[in-house]
Order: sequence, then C-alpha cells, then structure tokens
Amino acid sequence: MINCYHCQLPVAYPGRFAATVGGQARAFCCPGCQAVAETISAAGLGQFYHYREGPSANPRELPRPSADELALYDRPDLAQRFAHNVGDSQEATLQVQGITCAACAWLIERRLGQLPGVAQVQLNLTNRRLHLRWHATATSLGHLIGQLQALGYAAEPWQADVASLALAEENRGALRRLGVAGILWFQAMMAAMATWPEFNLDLSPPLHQILRWVALLLTTPIVFYSCGPLFRAAWRALQARSLSMDVSAALAIGLAYCAGIYTAIHGRGELYFDTVGMFALFLLGSRYLERRARERTQLGGQGLARLLPASCLRCVEGAADERVLLSELRPGDRVRVPSGGQVPADGVILAGDGQLDEALLTGESRPQPRGPGGSVNAGTLNLGSALVVEVQATGGGTRVSAILRLLEQAQAQKPPLAQWADRAARVFLAISLLLAGVVGAAWSWFDPSRAFWVVLSLLVATCPCALSLAIPTVLTAATGSLQRLGLLVLRGDVLESLNRIDTLVLDKTGTLSEGRPTLNQVVPLGDTSAATALEWAAALQAQVDHPLARAFGPSPLLAEAVRSEPGRGLEGTVAGMRLRLGDPAFVAQLAHNAAPTLPSNHGQWLLLGSAAGPLAWFALHDRLRPGAQALVEDARQRGWQVMILSGDRSPALAEVAAALGIPAHGGLTPEQKLATLQRLRAEGCRVLVVGDGANDAPVLAAADVGIAMGAGTDLSKARADAVLLGNDLASLPRAFALAGKGRRIVLQNLGWAALYNALVLPFAALGLVTPAWAALGMSVSSLAVTLNALRVAHASSTPAQEQPAWQRSIG
Repeated sequence: MINCYHCQLPVAYPGRFAATVGGQARAFCCPGCQAVAETISAAGLGQFYHYREGPSANPRELPRPSADELALYDRPDLAQRFAHNVGDSQEATLQVQGITCAACAWLIERRLGQLPGVAQVQLNLTNRRLHLRWHATATSLGHLIGQLQALGYAAEPWQADVASLALAEENRGALRRLGVAGILWFQAMMAAMATWPEFNLDLSPPLHQILRWVALLLTTPIVFYSCGPLFRAAWRALQARSLSMDVSAALAIGLAYCAGIYTAIHGRGELYFDTVGMFALFLLGSRYLERRARERTQLGGQGLARLLPASCLRCVEGAADERVLLSELRPGDRVRVPSGGQVPADGVILAGDGQLDEALLTGESRPQPRGPGGSVNAGTLNLGSALVVEVQATGGGTRVSAILRLLEQAQAQKPPLAQWADRAARVFLAISLLLAGVVGAAWSWFDPSRAFWVVLSLLVATCPCALSLAIPTVLTAATGSLQRLGLLVLRGDVLESLNRIDTLVLDKTGTLSEGRPTLNQVVPLGDTSAATALEWAAALQAQVDHPLARAFGPSPLLAEAVRSEPGRGLEGTVAGMRLRLGDPAFVAQLAHNAAPTLPSNHGQWLLLGSAAGPLAWFALHDRLRPGAQALVEDARQRGWQVMILSGDRSPALAEVAAALGIPAHGGLTPEQKLATLQRLRAEGCRVLVVGDGANDAPVLAAADVGIAMGAGTDLSKARADAVLLGNDLASLPRAFALAGKGRRIVLQNLGWAALYNALVLPFAALGLVTPAWAALGMSVSSLAVTLNALRVAHASSTPAQEQPAWQRSIG
C-alpha cells in the first residue's frame, strides 16, 4: 500500500498523480495534494516535509473558495471591513484551517514572507490566527488568501462580534487573576511558613519582620487584583440590602487579610496570608471552571450563528451571477444556492428541487425535499440540485436569529426552583453569619487565641457556593441539551414543570398527523364543476396560514374579506359570492340548511358552500407522524392519561384515535378546548398540551406546559412554553427522560450542598477544621456540583456517527 506523500492517505491509483519533490519522485492521492506539494517545492521550501510532525491536511477536506469569492476581498468597499490602514500599509487577521504542527507555521510565514509587498507575517499556533501586514499597491488580501490555499490551507478574515470579544476578554481576565493568585500565593506561603515555630528556624527578629512584610507585599495583589471583582460584587449586594455568597467570601478574605496586616506590624498572632492566598486560589479556580463549563453547554446555540455562509451568489437579470457578502442582501433579491451550498437567508424557492439538511435548526438528520414554492431558512444545507431562492428575510429577521434570541431569553430566565435555591442560600448565609458571631464570642471566652481562625474557618467552610450553583448549572446544561434534541425552550420553568405532568393532550391535524394533507377527491354538488369549486376553495385557503391550505394549491382568483373561524372553517367573498369552506355544520349555516351527509366514513371531508347551498365536497388525507405512536406509548408507560382534543369532526379523527388507542373529542371550538383543559386542571391534573394551530393557542397558553409544533402557526408558537423545531414527536420522550434526569441531578446537587454544609458547620465551629482545609472543602464542593450538572448534557448527546454534520463540526 502506497501512501500519499502530502497527506499520508492511501493512493488508490499509483502513478496517476506524481511529482518530483526533494529530488525524488513522490506519489499523491489526488491532484490537490500534488499541486500543493509542487507549490511548496517550487518555492524552495521542500524541507517542510522533513520538519513536520505528522501528515498534512488533505485539501479536499478544507473549504476551497472559488476565484470570484477571493475577488470579493479585493473590492475596496468590502476590504475595509476586514483590513485597516496602518500608515501606507494594510493589516488583517485571518483564521487558518489545516494547520497540524509548528512546521505549518514555518511554511506559511516563509512562503508569504517571500511575496512582494508583504511586510509582516505572524501566525499564532494556539488559536490558528494569522496576522498580516502588506502594501496595498503591491498585493491584495484575496491574493494572499489564494496563496495560502495553494499551500494546502484554508483561510478567511477573522472578525469576532462584540459579544465574543467581550466574552473572550472576560475569560482572559479571569484566567489572569487566577494565575496571579496562584503564583503569588505560593511565594507568600513560603515566606509565611518560614516564620512558623514548627520549622524551628533560627531567625533573627529583623529577618522575621522582613518575611512578614514580604508575605504582606505578595498577598496584597491577590486581595485587590485577583479578588477585586469579588469585593465589588459583595459591595453591590450590600447596597441592594441583599446577601450573596460573595459577601461571605469577601468577609472571610477581608478579615484574614486585616488580621495578617496586624500581625505583620506588631509581630503577634497568625499571619493568615497563606490562608488568604489558598482561599482566593481555590475560590477563583472553582468559579473559572464553572464558568467554562457553562459556556461549553451553549456551543450548540453559538454554532447556529457560526455556520452561516460568509457570501452568496446573487442573481443579476441579463448578466452572470455576482458574489456578494450576506450583509449586502436585501429582501426581494434572488440568490443561487448550488448543490452542497448553504442557504444564505430565509426565502422561497423559485426554481430547482433541493434536499435540505435542516439539522442546524430542527435537529432532523434526514434531508427534507423542497421544490418551487417551498420555504427555506438561512443556514440550511442544500444536498440536492441548485436552487434559485427569492430572499424574504436577512440578518436579524431570519429564523436562525429568532431562535438565538429565544434561546438567550430562556437561558436568562430564572425558574421558581432556582429562585427558591437563591432564597435558601441567602437564609443559610444569614444564619452562618449570625452563628459565626455567636461562635466567635464563645471562643473569645473559652480560648481567645483560637477565636479568630475558628470564625474564619466557619465563614469559609459555610460559603454557600455549592447551594447557589446546584440548580442554575443543571438548568443551563439541560436547556442546551433540549435544543440539540430539537426542542427550543422559551420559558425557564419548562424543565421543572415537565416532571409534574400526568396528562397529555394532543391536537390532530398538524400535530399527530404530518400537517401535509393531500387532496384526494373533489365531489361537486349541483351544477358547479370540480375545477371551479377547487379554484374557489383554493382562493379562500390562500389567505390563511394553515396546513390544510397547502393541499388546495394556487388559484387564479382572489378572495376578499376572508375571515377565519378557528376549528370551524373560513368565510370570504370569491367572484362576487359569499362562500364558506370547512366543517359541514358551519358551512350549512350560511344557507340556513341542514348539513349534507358525508360521502363516506373514511378520511377528512371539507364542505364548500354559498348562501344558495352546498357546492362541493373535498376529501383530504393526512398521514400519521412516525413518532406519534412512540410518544403515546411513552406517556402510557409513565402512567399519564392521553387524549385528543381537535376541531376536526370528520371520520379521520376516529381513525387516528383508533390507530393510537386513545380517546378523542372532535368538533371542539377553541373555547370548548379551553373549557376541557380547565376542567382537567380543576380535577388536579397537570396537563401538557401539544398543538400547532391558531385554535390551539388558548390551551397552549393555559396548560402547565404547552409545546407548539415548529411548522405550526406563529400565534401558537407565541403562546407556547417550548417549540418542537423538527416536528419530530419521537424527540419528546427523550426530552421527558432528560427532564427526569435533570430533576434527579438537581436533587443530588441540593442534597450534596446541604449535606456538606450541615457536616462541615459543626466541625468548623468546634475548631476541628483549619481555614486552609475549609477553603479546599468549599472549592471541591462547588466543583463537584458543576461536574455533576454536566452529566445532563452528556446523557442527551447522541453517538458521533448519528449526529448531524454541523454538530460534529463544533463538538
């Protein structure tokens, strides 16, 4: 087996791709590797292959921008967004892909440094960012990116958004404070330990005094720099007349530091500087780890924004397509989405048949077929033929942006359980501070020499960090996990409420059924032809946002004054006639007649009628969703009662109920659905409602938990507590299981936090715990709570081979 000289992959056709590199004939697996190797050799940098520590990236695995995409960076108006002027030069930072070792940095810096006009090339191996400075009269940004591509690397201008920059700066600041605390604590501890009698060092009084002042000098930056945010947060809490764990920690550090200053000046008592440094180091370390853990649970939401394409092809009438940035798109523009390309904005397909990978938005791993008239969303991947899309929404108006906003809103909300934990932590803190005063007074009478460090140990050991972290960390991890399952949480208490459900109420059309009904038969009544009746019905349906409307198709006629009666049907004027379409009883009222008999006992039948009488029957068929049976079975195993509440009066309702083996109540108006729900709640039931239509909005809002289908109406989603983005009912049992696991982990965290504080408090009060051990125990307790919370995310993750590509790319 011959391996490629560049990427080390097996060579399928030996001798087909070959070149001389380093004075020897080399075999390559593809023309891309051959071209890269020849470029490196021609530049006189063939020793790269001797320096590298492993195989290079295969060019086929990296993005390869086309010539017109590279030309974008040469446009003066767009180049200003990525590069800035420094004197007579320009500077930019590129994010480079394909770097495998330090030899890559050597190759990139050497090769780009050879190009005319390039003044500076500097690659940061840690974050793979390349800083360039060049003279614009001699070269261009597009040319430099093209040269990187010729070397076998992919690059694009790096521009962090304001939020990412702020978050990165906060992380760097936290890490710096942690580093300062660690380095100075070790030195301060050495100075303080040298003054301990246990070491029996023959120190002269002046040297003893110097060591005390050295320890003070080293500890001061820890207190005022590393712990500065802690003291500021504690001061804000006191100004708000509130107690937080920052108050307890700041009080312990402040008292120990002041006691150390007294000892350093007078030479009497414990220095406590080593305790200050240890407590600060452990506290800052546990908070930094907890912070990074919370950020990792939000990678899925951040991935939504990162995976949008940087540019797109805009169609120009009578000319070739032009490559533009996303920021240049406007509603009404037409864009071409090639096979394998990502959709740049929300819109409607004008031409082409695509297979769209919507895992980015819905978690649905199977590509969804879309043709002319179908809607597409920004960020989805086209796996079918090329599409021409008319843009309807860009930027903040796209669905992906709306999902991000809702996700941030849900994560910002604090559910009742978390609020209870905060109150419990404040009460416990108040008790701890009161107890510290009592214990201090008792020890001052019993053994004054030990009173201060016993109080200090008590304050450190009982800092309620773990109690305050017990619930928020679980909720943050669970919210991100539910989003990866395709369930977008809109209210902060959904996870908590799902664990109390005992009744499941389901809508039929668009919820249990797929919501894509097909028109199977038209039965004209009287003198109206089937084609004419279909045109009239389609004109009425074109004015509403309902799954049934898609079954009738377009109409050349225009309906006026269309009014929707949720759960009953539509009324409007078409071709000068007042028409109704929907439930037979509703339609028959227009002519003051009795409803005609249904043509058969199978399927869903809609009646079209006017003031003169019925005009035509329409038979619709809608398939049951694949996950409906799994959802009902899971609810039964949990001991829930399950029922269908629907506005549908047709025999199709009975067929669905029989297939699932659950009771159904049909022909209900929104008011009747709400009355049924209120009756259930009056009986003590905790109700979960799953629906999709405008007629479901009242019950979704009134239920203990309301889940709207992603394909449902905007009104239903606005009233729901969560949205099932992928419309996959099989995701709900997994969400229920995750909610149960999250509840168990919350109880474990609360139990551990309460047990730790209950056990450590008497030991600290009796003087059996030193301040150093108290600091260690507090930090370990907080870290244990955080790591336990992350098990929610791991439990919900799917195997890598089953994850959508976008999740694997960021995970």
